[in-house]
Amino acid sequence: MADIVLETERLVLRKPQEGDVDLQDRWLNTPAVMAHLGGPKERHEIEAKLAKAIASHAREGFGFCMAIEKATGELVGHCGLKRVDNPLAKNVGDMEIGWLIREDRWRRGYASEAVAAFIEEAFERHGAPVLAALTSDTNRGSIAVMEKFGMTRRPDLFFSDPAYPDSDNPTVVYTLDRSDRERAK
Repeated sequence: MADIVLETERLVLRKPQEGDVDLQDRWLNTPAVMAHLGGPKERHEIEAKLAKAIASHAREGFGFCMAIEKATGELVGHCGLKRVDNPLAKNVGDMEIGWLIREDRWRRGYASEAVAAFIEEAFERHGAPVLAALTSDTNRGSIAVMEKFGMTRRPDLFFSDPAYPDSDNPTVVYTLDRSDRERAK
């Protein structure tokens, strides 16, 4: 498999490539999976998102990756690192971790497995001083993952984004400082 970034016990995390638009549209662009991200996207929006991830890998040496299940070779989600780039955010430029898992693979620990690998990647390989994660209060699954890894809820960084419905506002931010991560080891 080309362009492997990381491997975990059950996942291969690789850079996006040709054909991933179709995979993402089929498995991740569903009402349930996209419920806290403004709903399913148009194909051109998926293409733009993947192009942005490819550019981030080329420019920064990190970006979002496709999470491939080793046992089946199927896409189970995506996870990775990027810069906080929402102009409404109060922490633009911080390193951000994010993830998305397809619905039929929920509650199997794939998000936690991928997040653990990318937390190490952020701090050990890329020297991030702080790692941020953004979601909405209604996204209890993602908040549980953030709290599992010791991320701190940061109300001082919350912001409203008119691109999302009222039910997903404000955007809530959790952070993990490098120094806190090192003390927790």
